[in-house]
Order: sequence, then C-alpha cells, then structure tokens
Amino acid sequence: MNRADVRTELSGVPGSGEIQHVLWTAADKLRGSMDIARYKEFLLGLVFLKYLSDAFDERRAKLDEELAEEGMNAAQRAVFLEDKDEYIGYGACWVPESARWNAIAARTGSEDIGRYLDDAIDAVMRENPPLAGVLPKIYGQEDIGWRRLAELVALMDDARFTGPGGRPARDVLSAVYADFLDRFSRAEGKRGGDFHPPGSVARLLVEMLEPYAGRIYDPVCGTAGLLVRAGNFAAGRETTAHTYGLALHGQERDERTWRLARMNLALHGVEGDLAWGDSLGEDRYPGLEADFVLSIPPFNLKEWPRNPEDPRWRFGVPPQANANFAWLQHIIAKLGDKGTAGVVLAGASVTRGRGREDEIRRALVEEDLVACMVALPPLLFRGTGVPVYLWLLDKDKSSRGTKNLEDRRGRILFIDAGAMGETAGRGERILSDGDLAKIVGTYRAWRGTASAGGKRYKNVAGFCFSADVADVRREGHVLSPNRYIAEVGVESAAERIGRLTKELDGLFGLADDLTEAVRAQLRRVDG
Repeated sequence: MNRADVRTELSGVPGSGEIQHVLWTAADKLRGSMDIARYKEFLLGLVFLKYLSDAFDERRAKLDEELAEEGMNAAQRAVFLEDKDEYIGYGACWVPESARWNAIAARTGSEDIGRYLDDAIDAVMRENPPLAGVLPKIYGQEDIGWRRLAELVALMDDARFTGPGGRPARDVLSAVYADFLDRFSRAEGKRGGDFHPPGSVARLLVEMLEPYAGRIYDPVCGTAGLLVRAGNFAAGRETTAHTYGLALHGQERDERTWRLARMNLALHGVEGDLAWGDSLGEDRYPGLEADFVLSIPPFNLKEWPRNPEDPRWRFGVPPQANANFAWLQHIIAKLGDKGTAGVVLAGASVTRGRGREDEIRRALVEEDLVACMVALPPLLFRGTGVPVYLWLLDKDKSSRGTKNLEDRRGRILFIDAGAMGETAGRGERILSDGDLAKIVGTYRAWRGTASAGGKRYKNVAGFCFSADVADVRREGHVLSPNRYIAEVGVESAAERIGRLTKELDGLFGLADDLTEAVRAQLRRVDG
C-alpha cells in the first residue's frame, strides 16, 4: 500500500480543523483488533509522538524566523536549527531527524513501519530523559498489521497540532488529549473516577482545597487528571504561583494508565513524580507528608491487599469487603500536620454499615478530622448510579494564626448538592459554573479564606448547615448531609419526629372520621 492509496481510502476524513474527529476516526480503525485498554495506549502514544514532532517544527520555524531577522544566511541558520539547546530551553523536546513525523510518514508504504516507529520512540526517549519509559514501544508487534498501522500514520498526518488561530501546539494537544481520555473513559465504562475524573468534579476538588503551593498527592492518580488540574490551578494564580514550590506526587497501579499519566503531565508542562504500584499494597511514598491530597478512589473496592498489621490503620482495620475506609486512612496517614484532603467516595462510607466501618467513621469524627461533607448529584460518574459524597478532611481546623481563618474546631459543614447539575449527555450530568461557585463559595465563607472575599457564612435551609460534633454524635456519627440540613433554623431531629408523628396521628383521626361519615351516609341510603 502506498501513500496515495491510503489518501484515497481516507478521502472522506475531515481535515486539520477537526482534530478530535480525525483522531477518533483513527480509534475506530483499531476497534475489534485489540482490547480497548491496549488500543487506548496504542493510539495516544502515536498522538503524543505526532505532537512532539509538531511542537518541534513549531519551534524550528520560529527559530528560523528569528535567525533570519538577525541577518543570518541559510547556511548559518542551518547550523543553529540543529542545535539541541535551542529546543530544550524553549519548552520543546529535541526530536532526532529519524523520529520527525515527515520521516515516519514516508514509511507508510513499508512493511517495517512498526519497527521504524519503535526505533523512533527509542530515539526520542534517549534524547529526552524526562520521557524515559513514557512512550509505548508496541508498534512492531506481529499482531498489528502493517497496513492498518500505515493507515493510522497517514490519518494522523491530517491532525496538525501546530495550533489553528495561532494557538501553541501544547495547548491544542492538551485539549485533544483531555477529550480523548474522557471518550475512552466513557467507552470503557470505567466506574468512579479512578481512570479519568469528570471535569466538573476535578474542578470542585481543586477549587475547594486551593492548592497554590506545597506537596500534592493522589494515591490512585489514574491518568493524572487531578494532578494536572492542581498544577494548572497553581500556575493560574494571580500572584506568584510557586512562592513556596509545588511538588506533585501520584501513584497508579496499572502500567498502561501510569504511562498515559506521565504523558498527560508532560504535554501540560506540569512536572511531577509518578510511581507505579498499588498504594494500598505497596506504598511508594512511605515518608510523604502532603499539604494536599486529591483523590477519587475506586468506589466500594472489594478486592484489595489487606494487611491487618498495617500501621496506617490507626482508626481501625478496614474490612476486606470494602476499601473505602482503607483509602481514607491511607490518605490521612499522608497528610502533614496542617494538611487538607478532598476525597470522593460512594455513599456507603457516610451511613451506618458494618460495625468496623462505623467505628472508623466515629473515630474520624471524634478526632475532628472531618471538615466538610458534600452530597453530590447522581450520574456525575459514568458506569455507576451509586450516591457519591465529597469528604473534605483537615488536620488543623483552627484559625492557623496569620492566615486568620475561621476557627472551625469541633464543627463540620454539611452541603447538599444532590439536586444540582445539568444534563450533559445520555445518562450523564455535570456541575455547572453556577453550581461550582455556590458550593465552593459556601465552603470558603465557612472556612474564612481570603478567596471568600469577606463573605460571611450562614446556614441555608435545604442546602447547608454547620453542625457541632455533638450534633453528629447524637446522630450516631452518620455523615449524610440531609440528616442535618433538613432541620436548619426550624427544629431538632427529635422535635421534627414528634411533630410529624402528631401530624400523622391527626391524619389517621381525620381518615377515621371520614370513614365513619361515609358509612353513615350509606346507612341512610340503605334505610
């Protein structure tokens, strides 16, 4: 098959202005020939290689223009155009000549294109140490037909990452990559956010914690979506983003997903240390004291490496049948003295369950580690309809001295956002900008952060309530927000039950009266 043949076959494919469409068409060509986890890595690795080449070409064109403006002739410019430092120092990777896309595209008529791609990937990783082990070398495997691979390479040639409208290549690919991770998450039917978090949920976690600087950790980072969001949040701060430094750490148990996570960090220009392994069974950051933990662990995980002697189980040994409280205790063990964490878990974590889980939840409340509980809307996570809750943990709920926060020791904020969200597609919901502003603004006002803009917190009937730990104790340490919010400004739970009982008794009495009246009328008719 030569290049012209490939072009003819793909003549109906949209051009460079519709990158997502072009690349998803490429994904369609792989379906059925390999499992989705493999073709996800296969395609995104190829996309990333194409991006590296386009970003290199982008820098090369700009450099050539700068050198021409300085009066250099073509021969002089040619020397500088092959100077590795002129690329590495300007946000681009050095791409050896054999790995540049034009050289790869020229091999579409050759049966050895798979081996050539693997060699090109080897060369790129060798010349750019931060990319070592990131790109998959899987293209020369025998079960991948060279003709199909040639089609993909030709199709990828239609995707230009050099930025329509003057956008840099990195910005274009960042959007494309995020879109692809989202699509793959939907296609795989991943439960929870352990592969790639829904965008609005990731934004909620980051904006509530405000991780401007410090050590940030995600023990089940998936494709590093939360870490990328945190890194971009810090970089977008109006004042100096890295006054105290920003260090990102994550761990992912699936090797393929771990590589995708490293690609995700690299293309967003976010530096981070990602480890490969199961956090519950093989903690790769034993001495870490994080300032922030952001995480969406697998919901109600039943199979996990449980060691009853593990020192992380400070508040009780979690049951084998559900890892929710294993994740919570692992995260608490990773927090520094003033650390905060945002963790999304299934509803089983907040209500009465097995005795051991109740004991752990009671201990977390009595240790004053729970700062805020948010009931989230249904269907935010694909593949699961279980209720989900955001746990916000805080190791220091005091005013923190010069930070002048509200002293919230002995109190927990409950927010019911269950009715929020808007339809985003078939069976899916997202939190709107207005929803996010209301939830985040309420928490910031309650905590008294500078970002609250002086707004004072107040309880809102049906939405939020600041409860005393004593209130939670009376409710058996259940952390479901609707248990507390329903009584805002009206009555206690006992008073409400008493009132409803009286109302029900009255209705029963009225029913008896109506029944007797009907019977009396029937007797008159019979008489």
